Amino acid sequence: MGIRFILMVNKQGQTRLAQYYEWLTLEERRALEGEIVRKCLARNDQQCSFVEHRNYKIVYRRYASLFFMVGVDDDENELAILEFIHLLVETMDKHFGNVCELDIMFHLEKAHFMLEEMVMNGCIVETSKANILSSIQLMDKAH
Repeated sequence: MGIRFILMVNKQGQTRLAQYYEWLTLEERRALEGEIVRKCLARNDQQCSFVEHRNYKIVYRRYASLFFMVGVDDDENELAILEFIHLLVETMDKHFGNVCELDIMFHLEKAHFMLEEMVMNGCIVETSKANILSSIQLMDKAH
């Protein structure tokens, strides 16, 4: 398994979306998120986007007011994960039109649905924006 968790966090450190692909208790998740968010938000723009924490490698990227953080295994390719984060943001941009924190907050189920279309059991299974968005558009038409 490659991806262990995906977090979307605002600049104040509040988690807006969390998706885990391994079992952790709520207390463990809360502690892990707090540690990772503090560590990543304390870094400046000149530092690289990779941080080691516990037994994870954290790959993160900031887009506007949101930080996208992905926890992966040590042997995972950091650049591939950065590309995945970019694909996720581009897909959300295409659907929401320049995605922002409020889009995630008010359409949390769609954000999770996009992730579920892209990642299954910690493995990236879909990279086509058209394929990812087609099922969401079908869901929108049903409402």
